[in-house]
Amino acid sequence: MILDHALLNQLAPLELKARKIVEGFVSGLHRSPYHGFSVEFAEHRPYNQGDDFKHIDWKVYGKSERFYVKQYEAETNLRAHIALDVSSSMYFRHFADWSKLRYAIHFASALAYMMNRQRDATGLTLFDEDIRVRLPEKSTKSHLRLIFKHLEEELEQEKKRATQQRSSASADALHSLAEKLDRRSLVVILTDLFENVNGHDALISALRHLRHQKHEVLLFNVLEHKSERDLDFSDGKFLFEDMETGSEIEVIPSQVKEDYKQKVNEYTHKFKIACSDALVDFEEIDTQKSLDLALLAYLNKRKRLM
Repeated sequence: MILDHALLNQLAPLELKARKIVEGFVSGLHRSPYHGFSVEFAEHRPYNQGDDFKHIDWKVYGKSERFYVKQYEAETNLRAHIALDVSSSMYFRHFADWSKLRYAIHFASALAYMMNRQRDATGLTLFDEDIRVRLPEKSTKSHLRLIFKHLEEELEQEKKRATQQRSSASADALHSLAEKLDRRSLVVILTDLFENVNGHDALISALRHLRHQKHEVLLFNVLEHKSERDLDFSDGKFLFEDMETGSEIEVIPSQVKEDYKQKVNEYTHKFKIACSDALVDFEEIDTQKSLDLALLAYLNKRKRLM
């Protein structure tokens, strides 16, 4: 079941939305070629001869008169940290129903819910040019609610902050995070990579810093593909504004589209190679598409680590 943005917007609070996103994703896995992943999420399985009776869920037995064994009896050793870019460029949207930030917040909330359900200790960092929020990695329900609280606050502040200019400085924030994380973790970074071209090498350096500290890194590039990759606008002249500096330029997209796409593709290819050399997993998220592929990319990464 794929939940569209209109339906998700009707749900509140964010914790409920996260649960619905994950449940819809899991339901889809059960019907897909990725059925093998379903065991990661099954909360119960039928009792088999030889299973320990202490793991039987007696509440389920009382309702169904069938024996089911609880899953997730053992804690995992995985520690995960979600680092979310909340700079001004993340407020952009043109074709999509949600801004990049709103999309990334819902993805982060689904990840946090999924991680908690798998008993993974989960932390959260919100950053722009500085680290705004940093929560340590914990696996308790109360800590998950604290993560949702901070993500909810970002959603509530979206309209107010959309008029503010908060620059991207991912490299500085990630260098700082690398120093603050005191135990090996899977660091999941959600950002639009809206850096000054001169800052690209610094960003790769920060990713290498995380790897040097023995952290696994999964980088999600959040973008609206139709506008930001394809420059697929209607004919005519458009006024483009840099959401982080306020500078403006008039452009006729049809006249520059091919050159623009070539340069963007060259940069993206170069960045992907640099990530690969640094042993950093790189994935793109299109804000006009379902979150399922992004969640599956996370599951693939987690499975390789366990």
